[in-house]
Amino acid sequence: MLRLLKLAPLALLVPWVAQASVVWKGDFETGDLSQYTEAWFVAPDRMQVVGDLVRDGNKALKVTVQQGDNPVNASGNRNELFRGTYEPVDSEYYYKWSTLFPQDFPSSPRWQVFTQWHHDGCCGSPPLEFFVINDTMNMRVGGSSGEVLWQAPVQRDQWNDFVMHVKWSPDPNVGFVELYYNGNLVVPKRNIATRYPDTAGYIQLGYYRDATIAQTASLYHDGFTMATTLEEVMPAGGDPSTLAATAP
Repeated sequence: MLRLLKLAPLALLVPWVAQASVVWKGDFETGDLSQYTEAWFVAPDRMQVVGDLVRDGNKALKVTVQQGDNPVNASGNRNELFRGTYEPVDSEYYYKWSTLFPQDFPSSPRWQVFTQWHHDGCCGSPPLEFFVINDTMNMRVGGSSGEVLWQAPVQRDQWNDFVMHVKWSPDPNVGFVELYYNGNLVVPKRNIATRYPDTAGYIQLGYYRDATIAQTASLYHDGFTMATTLEEVMPAGGDPSTLAATAP
């Protein structure tokens, strides 16, 4: 079992006041995993920076999971990256990333998480997560009993582009989420609690799924960017002033 520790500069692991529009990039253009705080995987072939299938730039991440992969001795099977962003309560950020599901990505009634904003502490489902069940992508806020704010069919063999705007707060009257998918506003600004009380948050990017799924499978991530303005994360051609909302 292999568990790699990748330490980011200390200044980026504690709450900060963003002075530049782009706060952090995890886009793999370094050619390795050093943009992330930690990498959790059981073998080098499970977490590869590749150059043959990319969305932006020259590099992307290929994540593979086999049944039994459990580098952190927790529930489910996974290989994931972790970034200790720890956004302060009532802070507001934009996040961009792209995910590709290959043609043979499993269609399963069990959960398959591909991006999550987790909480520190013991356990339980995160306050904000993106996952697949059967052939449907979901964005859920509020943990396992929370509300699914968006669903869409899995689009295989093509890049799925996400831009998310979040205000992090345990107060449902203060916190909110807004989501663009493939350049379209699919979740207009929605007030909702985006953090559990008395917790901090961090990003997990990779592939995490129910342990009963037997098929070995991969997916790809690229272009992860965290910023303070929409302009820094909106894909080319996605002018936010002209985008109409589409039903989830």
